[in-house]
Amino acid sequence: MADDGAKGFDPSAPPPFTIAEVRAAIPSHCWNKSLGRSLSFLARDLAGVAILACVAGYFDHWLVWPAYWIAQGTLFWALFVIGHDCGHGSFSDNKDVNTVVGHFVHSFILVPYHGWRISHRTHHQNHGHADNDESWSPMTESMYKSSPPLKLVARFQLPWPLLVFPFYLVKRTPGKDGSHFHPESPLFKPSERGDVLTSTACWTVMLAILIALTIRIGPLWMLKLYFVPYVIQIMWIAGVTYMHHHGHYQKVPWYRGKEWNYIRGGLSTIDRDYGLFNNIHHDIGTHVVHHLFPQIPHYHLIEATKAIKPILGKYYRDPETSGPVPIHLFKVLSKSLKEDQFVADDGDVVFYQSDPGLK
Repeated sequence: MADDGAKGFDPSAPPPFTIAEVRAAIPSHCWNKSLGRSLSFLARDLAGVAILACVAGYFDHWLVWPAYWIAQGTLFWALFVIGHDCGHGSFSDNKDVNTVVGHFVHSFILVPYHGWRISHRTHHQNHGHADNDESWSPMTESMYKSSPPLKLVARFQLPWPLLVFPFYLVKRTPGKDGSHFHPESPLFKPSERGDVLTSTACWTVMLAILIALTIRIGPLWMLKLYFVPYVIQIMWIAGVTYMHHHGHYQKVPWYRGKEWNYIRGGLSTIDRDYGLFNNIHHDIGTHVVHHLFPQIPHYHLIEATKAIKPILGKYYRDPETSGPVPIHLFKVLSKSLKEDQFVADDGDVVFYQSDPGLK
């Protein structure tokens, strides 16, 4: 049992409401998808990417480049979120449109669309499950204690955890086998082989384009224009994904066996306020309602969250209000990495424990 700071409340206890009751509280229009509206967000992001690249290339000054890297990396991350929505089917009702747009934006930032879409589906279907979750799933105590030092550094010592996403695509998460690029990976069903091959081919084409551009305009220009923003983007992906499942001031429960179910796992996710970045990255911080109902378009998530909060009650963790720049989240991330190392090997309701040696 965990005390969430409210007398008599245990966030790991089964909720007194059903997923159907939560769903019924959401206004019906929140489920409506507008292809025109989704395309307008895509156009905004693509225009921003093009304008930033043109401006930075025109001035080509050391004062301009750092600001460009942060801004462009953030827009790359916004494009990732667009592809994320395509994978959930919340971009539009047209599967072909979702597939084309998803491949376009994810290939541009070197993410294999179908490979990641399928593993992300696994994450949603098993959210909050101590053993079966796919994204930043916890290490067990025995796995932690048997891990080589370099693996622990990569997982818990900043900045390395923020740089792991490309390695996750290639090798998956620690303790799980597979690759997002290989159709024979345990991540995929035999029927998904064609999808995985298509996405890997698109990724390969993008890599070839980047190599050709590097030869054409030079490695320094490509480093400045694309590869540094790419690194900023993967830091966004890793950091945001981590903080939506870790780092609350009271530890969130993880479940196994008969204690896990879809709604309890979804309630273990955490909303975050990213200040002025909320709109830029398509309100991805409204994560609880997204995990429970990933079909809701991002432009309805805030309204849907307000609608379900009275139902969720204390099971909903209000995010700490951010200033324009979410500086407070750096402290949250650092603290969690120092305190959330492993969960018990056994038990159907478990919480992160700390390794005193890392403090």
